[in-house]
Amino acid sequence: MPALDEPLKKILGGNTAKVMAEHLDLHTVGDLLHHYPRRYAERGELTRLADLPLDEHATVVAQVAKAAMKTFNHGKGVRLEVVVTDGSGSLTLVFFGRGAYAREKELLPGRRGMFAGKVSVFNRTRQLLHPDYELLDRESGADAAESFAGRLLPIYPACKQFQSWKLTKAVDTLLDLFEADAWQGIVDPLPPALRDGRGLSPLADAFRKVHRPASKADIEDARARLKWDEAFVLQVALARRRHTDAQLPAVARKPVAGGLLDAFDAKLPFTLTDGQRTVSAEIFDDLATEHPMHRLLQGEVGSGKTMVALRAMLGVVDAGGQAAMLAPTEVLAQQHHRSITEMMGELAEGGMLGGAEQGTKVVLLTGSMGAAARRHALLDLVTGEAGIVIGTHALIEDKVQFHDLGLVVVDEQHRFGVEQRDALRSKGKQPPHLLVMTATPIPRTVAMTVFGDLETSVLDQLPAGRSPIATHVVPAKDKPHFLARTWERVREEVEGGHQAYVVCPRIGDTLGDEPQGEGDTPKKKAAAEEPEAEKRPPLAVLDIAEQLAKGPLGGLRVEVLHGRMQPEAKDDVMRRFAAGEVDVLVATTVIEVGVNVPNSTVMVIMDADRFGVSQLHQLRGRVGRGSAPGLCLLVSEASEASPARARLTAVAGTLDGFELSRIDLEQRREGDVLGQAQSGVRSSLRMLTVIDDEEVIAAAREEATAIVTADPELERLPELRTALDALLDKERERYLDKG
Repeated sequence: MPALDEPLKKILGGNTAKVMAEHLDLHTVGDLLHHYPRRYAERGELTRLADLPLDEHATVVAQVAKAAMKTFNHGKGVRLEVVVTDGSGSLTLVFFGRGAYAREKELLPGRRGMFAGKVSVFNRTRQLLHPDYELLDRESGADAAESFAGRLLPIYPACKQFQSWKLTKAVDTLLDLFEADAWQGIVDPLPPALRDGRGLSPLADAFRKVHRPASKADIEDARARLKWDEAFVLQVALARRRHTDAQLPAVARKPVAGGLLDAFDAKLPFTLTDGQRTVSAEIFDDLATEHPMHRLLQGEVGSGKTMVALRAMLGVVDAGGQAAMLAPTEVLAQQHHRSITEMMGELAEGGMLGGAEQGTKVVLLTGSMGAAARRHALLDLVTGEAGIVIGTHALIEDKVQFHDLGLVVVDEQHRFGVEQRDALRSKGKQPPHLLVMTATPIPRTVAMTVFGDLETSVLDQLPAGRSPIATHVVPAKDKPHFLARTWERVREEVEGGHQAYVVCPRIGDTLGDEPQGEGDTPKKKAAAEEPEAEKRPPLAVLDIAEQLAKGPLGGLRVEVLHGRMQPEAKDDVMRRFAAGEVDVLVATTVIEVGVNVPNSTVMVIMDADRFGVSQLHQLRGRVGRGSAPGLCLLVSEASEASPARARLTAVAGTLDGFELSRIDLEQRREGDVLGQAQSGVRSSLRMLTVIDDEEVIAAAREEATAIVTADPELERLPELRTALDALLDKERERYLDKG
């Protein structure tokens, strides 16, 4: 009887197991049983060939319509072209060389089979070049008809080296072994009371039904159960983390009447929104407890998260502690430092000549500061002279010590690895309170899954005075006159007394892409979706700035900003842009978050199809921050029917960040959402989708919380503990523990 953690090579043989491990990341019996079919084809049912994605490995069930042997190179070469059909569309299979003659005898009109290969286009016709295949009819002489007769055909996520039908046979080998031993070795993670109460199948039945379904009802039953496994085990891990956090000690930080916070509030030239007041109350309630706050503050671009975070930091300073704000880029750290000191005025000059009596020092700490300034900042932190520090990754270094760190604010948390956040939190005498901020709206299901150990606050209303932003797609390739009009609009805005941003994906060919942490490079979605987009490199800041200054924007004050500039140069450009001394700022994504210049009214994003949905939404949020309406123009050469263009149309169609985040999430793998890049391990989610399965996730969270509250160590549920160890390996569990 095989165990779920038993290596596949013991059962399937070394060569087969080696290919599955190298190309599909399948190593154990459990890995293979959890490698579920992507879809199912009914016997006799064909595949919609028109829906096949280009440049991806696909498996189709289709019928041979015709086959023809053709010669080329003056008769020296031969190729077999086989047209298969689904009744509405067609696909051409192409075979070269001597093997073509043998395939000609097998692939006769009327034959049906499973065909697997990489989908490409030649002469505007979709084709599979040298595909592997398995014939499904008895006349073929293959045993596939017998093995698949009378049931649904599972189509697995596969690869060129190991096709779907080989996976079917490998899974069948496992299922036969389990059937022979009545599935005695399967450890079911769901407590029996939960499983029975929810009407879920036993795990053994779910495996059998998902891999060998007798009906569509079997598939639905299996999926319902397997989704619960994934949601429940993950929520148990997160519930245990919340329970552990609740036991940790922390210093309660209660604001004092008549202190720094009250003085700051008294000088505010505007009133806080209802949302800011509500969220602030939630945060101050958390800070007043003797357990560390773990709160996620999410909100739309420009909703005033920084104001909420600043008031929390001031409250902690009032209570005798220090607060640190971690920003992903030097540009953003400098921007935060500048705006916070301006908002605080003399309150940010504590201990200095002219500073307010209740004031404190607000210091900046970045990796590229001069030695003298750095020594001053470090001294202010260790003595407690500085109540607030704003910095980049430099805050995490060992030599940075605090007098009494009470609150850590992480801005744009998705830019940081778990270890980086954990390193800063470890600098407190006791665990500091943690406030994580993101301007990328997160659907509730993702918040429950990715940030399941954090309480969530949402700012969903914009401060008064913010203007609407109109967004339009500019099809530069199809309608070049639209691009010419784009630069006319920029000139009109500047002549009206406003300023503009132009964003490009790259710095310049000689400088390469932005370095990590100084404006992440756009996701390379265009390569798979838009082959023509790869015919030229992404547009670059240095090139576009020169073209604009010499051409359509001649006479305007055009400057550049990118992550490879010296810190002093970056700060100088931003200061002059904020002061209105620069008309057009041509930049990379260093201006994506936090940059606040209310006089900027228009943003042009070049090669917009090379950016993700959330990134476009973030960039767009840099305009419309004052009383004048904002305009965002998405310039793209993507064809109208492409997925990339559809993505841009979605961004242009709504300003609702939560709706856009759903669109973005639907286009990405679940593993990306779960921080796979940060944890370094494969996602444990294969069946569950965080967008569509909200009810399952919410119910699993509720059940997990109740179980962990009653039995934190899962002593009465050894099967669940075993499943937790198996599904969430040590690296994954460590990732969750540091979240």
